Amino acid sequence: MLPESVTDDLPVRHVLPELLTALRDNRTAVLVAPPGTGKTTLVPLALTDEVDGRIVVAQPRRIAARAAARRMAAMLGEAVGGTVGYAVRGERRVGARTRIEVVTTGLLVQRLQHDPELAGVGAVLLDEAHERHLDSDLALAFAVEVRAALRPDLWLLAMSATAEAERLAAVLGTTAGRPAPVVEASSALHPVDVVWAVPARPVDPPHGLRVDPRLLDHVASTVRRALREVDGDVLVFLPGAGEIGGVTSRLSGSRGEVDLVPLHGRQSGAEQDAALRPGTRRRVVLATTVAETSLTVPGVRVVVDAGLSRVARTDLARGLGALVTVPVSRAAATQRAGRAGREAPGRVYRCWPEAVHERLPAQPEPEIATADLTSFALQLACWGRPDGTGLTLPDPPPEAAMQVARSTLTALGAVDADGRVTTRGRSIAAVGAHPRLARALLDGADTLGAQRAAEVVALLSEDSVVGRDDDLAAVWRRLRGGADPGTTARWRAEVKRLRSAADSPETGDARSGRDGDTGSRRLTDDLAAGLLVGLAYPERLARVRQRGGTTYLMAGGTAADLAAGSTVTGSTWLAVAVADRAPGRRGAQIRLAAVIDEATAREAGEPLLRHDQEVAWSGNDVLARDVERLGALVLAERPLLEPDQELVTAALLEGLRKVGLGLLDWTDEAESTRLRLAFCRHAFGDPWPVVENEALVAAVPQWLAPELAGARRRADLRRVNLASALRRLVPWAEAARLDELAPERITVPSGSRIRVDYTDPGAPVLAVKLQETFGWPDVPRLADGRVPVRLSLLSPAGRPVAVTSDLASFWETGYPRVRSELRGRYPRHPWPDDPRRAKPSGRVKPRGT
Repeated sequence: MLPESVTDDLPVRHVLPELLTALRDNRTAVLVAPPGTGKTTLVPLALTDEVDGRIVVAQPRRIAARAAARRMAAMLGEAVGGTVGYAVRGERRVGARTRIEVVTTGLLVQRLQHDPELAGVGAVLLDEAHERHLDSDLALAFAVEVRAALRPDLWLLAMSATAEAERLAAVLGTTAGRPAPVVEASSALHPVDVVWAVPARPVDPPHGLRVDPRLLDHVASTVRRALREVDGDVLVFLPGAGEIGGVTSRLSGSRGEVDLVPLHGRQSGAEQDAALRPGTRRRVVLATTVAETSLTVPGVRVVVDAGLSRVARTDLARGLGALVTVPVSRAAATQRAGRAGREAPGRVYRCWPEAVHERLPAQPEPEIATADLTSFALQLACWGRPDGTGLTLPDPPPEAAMQVARSTLTALGAVDADGRVTTRGRSIAAVGAHPRLARALLDGADTLGAQRAAEVVALLSEDSVVGRDDDLAAVWRRLRGGADPGTTARWRAEVKRLRSAADSPETGDARSGRDGDTGSRRLTDDLAAGLLVGLAYPERLARVRQRGGTTYLMAGGTAADLAAGSTVTGSTWLAVAVADRAPGRRGAQIRLAAVIDEATAREAGEPLLRHDQEVAWSGNDVLARDVERLGALVLAERPLLEPDQELVTAALLEGLRKVGLGLLDWTDEAESTRLRLAFCRHAFGDPWPVVENEALVAAVPQWLAPELAGARRRADLRRVNLASALRRLVPWAEAARLDELAPERITVPSGSRIRVDYTDPGAPVLAVKLQETFGWPDVPRLADGRVPVRLSLLSPAGRPVAVTSDLASFWETGYPRVRSELRGRYPRHPWPDDPRRAKPSGRVKPRGT
């Protein structure tokens, strides 16, 4: 079924015989063909003469599915719905004689779940398999298992525009256990010249969603340059709809010469399809990644590539997603350039240096490495492979992301403790939306009625209909009023689909009531929208931190800010539908929310409600309270008059760990005891304790246990007799000898009892006036004679004059020098010739003697 007139010049036409032979022999193959070679349209048409049954072609995007079906139908001179049809979410155009049906990969996954044998299907073609979307990975893995276990006759072909063929061939395999054969088409039909259009001024790299306005200025300037230098339409690649709007406004002065046509995922199907039709005059089509593959934008001879793409990142710890702008991969840049050579020789202007190009990643990062895996994990559970074991996935899912996904599904009741899908889980999967949104639809339908629930969930699932307004209820009212016919039509189509899913027998077991909308609660739009958001994202129920402020704390514990000028500013409670956290930001940015009250927050977040008696160290003391919480949000609290003593003790221990030993009253006696223990540790080692701060804090349960058992607050710790408590660190026999081994004071020859300074545990110091030591033959020794005391000998005025640990030697050599220096200064004090036999004295001589 190949029309000769339109296919002779397409490169894939020349490898069709080789491809068909490979499929006849192996029933599986990989086709590698660059953009513009005809693989998306020619291969399905060629297979109609080879297999019985329908040929299902899976595309990763709805716009590509519709475009491919229309192109094949036009090649046959037919309307869509005849030999060639398509099915995307909410829309299907097929007929009784349809042989080729183009579907999205997500829809193919759903069909495989409902009918693993794919009755009536002779071949499955997975187009753009290199893009590595989650649904693409699932469709590939499921189809491979179906072919191995149920349908060995099924033809399975993976088609890719890049050269990652070996991995695909290994995943597909053959019945003989070998890699699938790989067939490669020649390069694109027409050559494409590369121009490195480097900005004249430095441009900051992208950060989060932000793109340097200077880059947008340069892209607009490059478009004007391309319009001057090359004939034909211009296709401009930009990361998002915001940048498309920015460049469009910069090119507004060119509207008299060209049409400026946007093309992105937020448009309606009709708007997207219009961009794919030839214009009446020269056009500049400004597109996101939707135009990279599987699409022919007619008339394009020039591509201007900003070199950026926007990808999803998931913050697993906070449960938030974020779109970030990243440099394009080399493979994607090649595909973008190929758009210029589909119909004639073309040119690509790349807005970055050639040297930078060589350092770009070779391939884009697969979605499985960065995305929220909740839907992915539910599909695995429904397939009977909860962790993906045994499936030929191109890459295994990251374990951390899978754990978060399983926790979410368990909370939704979608899987059991072993990860197996429940009846409710199958009902949630049957809705065809994210499991969180499916739960909100099914549970909200019983509370609000299926129609209202479907309307709000359609808003949440089709973010392209929301626009820039961050007030969910206001957007809902605007769509109901039909203010934007195109957007409203797209929203109503999704509402119809979801309403049908809510009322379907497949989802009946997940709803408590089956009486449609009768008896539903008539909540206000704000509360109804907020209730559904809370059912989907209970951890995003949020309360303002300060009255009148714009910063909220979400139940999940993450702070989030409203944008300046938000229409929901001033609300005490919000149900946050969309929030993201840009790289480097501590908090999140609220993008879409509904105003609610506390009662609605309690109802929606009921799984997060808990009533606790909390005893903890808070600030500088023990806090004992009876608390009602919604996740991280404290709803109510009152003092706890009789807290459990074990909890109080634990809180005091935590305070000691956080604040340190400064919570205790270190009297002179306590500090002396601690130093004396340290001296014994230094002299004897075990069993004498280490008494540094860290060690004492760690041993608090040992030496402070009796006091902690009776303490209720910080003030009680200040009354502890630490000198006595510290002795508990030592076995009783050793503790009884502490005063003997390390006396607090030593009696000197004069009769005075002088305190020993144990600051240096290796050299205890006794500061004593020289005259009071007369008669001492040598220094006293401590620790059973192991350690000599270091004498700090003082003048009559109390000033140090000598330090010695060898008093006998000092009397012989040091004392005569000191005596000669000081006897004239202190004549009323004794300075005997032989201090070893002199009478010690702490007094001065009477006058006249």
